[in-house]
Amino acid sequence: MPKLKTGKRNNAASGTPYEKAAALTNSFKHNKDYGQHILKNPGVAEAIVKKANLKPTDTVLEVGPGTGNLTVRILESAKKVIAVEVDPRMAAEVTKRVQGKPEQKRLEVLLGDVIKTELPHFDVCISNTPYQISSPLVFKLLLSLPNPPRCSVLMFQREFALRLTARPGDPLYCRLSVNAQPPPQVESSVVRIEPKTGKERPGVSWEEWDGMLRICFVRKNRTMRASWLGMKQVLAMCERNYRVYCSTNNIPLDETPVDDQDDDMDLDDDAPINEDQEEEWGGIMDVDGDKDGGEEMPSFFQELKGTDKPKTKSKVPKTRVAELVREKIRKVLEDVTELADTRAGKCDENDFLRLLFAFNEEGLHFS
Repeated sequence: MPKLKTGKRNNAASGTPYEKAAALTNSFKHNKDYGQHILKNPGVAEAIVKKANLKPTDTVLEVGPGTGNLTVRILESAKKVIAVEVDPRMAAEVTKRVQGKPEQKRLEVLLGDVIKTELPHFDVCISNTPYQISSPLVFKLLLSLPNPPRCSVLMFQREFALRLTARPGDPLYCRLSVNAQPPPQVESSVVRIEPKTGKERPGVSWEEWDGMLRICFVRKNRTMRASWLGMKQVLAMCERNYRVYCSTNNIPLDETPVDDQDDDMDLDDDAPINEDQEEEWGGIMDVDGDKDGGEEMPSFFQELKGTDKPKTKSKVPKTRVAELVREKIRKVLEDVTELADTRAGKCDENDFLRLLFAFNEEGLHFS
């Protein structure tokens, strides 16, 4: 007969430490709203830190430290770690990891959203990136910081890493890909990004650059002509911005009314697209910022999200200013850049830089 299993007396603990650790882990539930995922593989953590080529004098920004598995390894090589965590529970966990140790003095934990937080100076960024902020974080590190980090080593979902490294013509090529050319180094889903500096960094305004790309990639399978001249919202936005430009530079405008012949061109010349090539509104993999239209999306561009509403006759009289703006856009697309019949998904970084420069030369701005 088999022996009967006897329980532990006085509720004694099991001899293995793993059951207890598992119980603690199960009681700590991840917050899905933050896209949390804990890095448990020590080999991956070590590889991420090694890829950063840290110096003993470096201050490292870590986004989403979680329970500190990556943090403690960074502290072994860097002078200081600034950990930004939005979840108070996680912030407490990473603080406990170094409590009472020499590393405690070299760890600074900031509680808040890294996208909205004004960050102190740092040399390198290392992150096991929360899913929801993958795109906004890359844009912030690449373009919106006054002093970009020397390099950033970021762990992403595989799908997002593929978007980031896509080239012109690839199905996953998007607005984010344009800002990461040539493609960064990728090992699995760990990406190393080195921002361009000095003469290599284009001398353009981030707000203008991003505003123009948003329009181009509303439907990346449309031609540039259709994206710019085939949507009333885009033309109205360009007209408003041109009026501001003329007012600032004391340029007179011809407000003579003209017949409104409904010049909103029906240029729905989209190439066949599948679900992976849908326009990039909403979702974790969205590269256009917050899916709910938060602060990361320029106010003038939020109107484009309602482009499928039935057309109605405008009550505002059309003037020669609108005609002038339309002609300027046509001139840029057809005569100057010759990109009118090109689709955004096929354009590279130089094409978009030429496009922005030509628009600015005509007094058209996007910030």
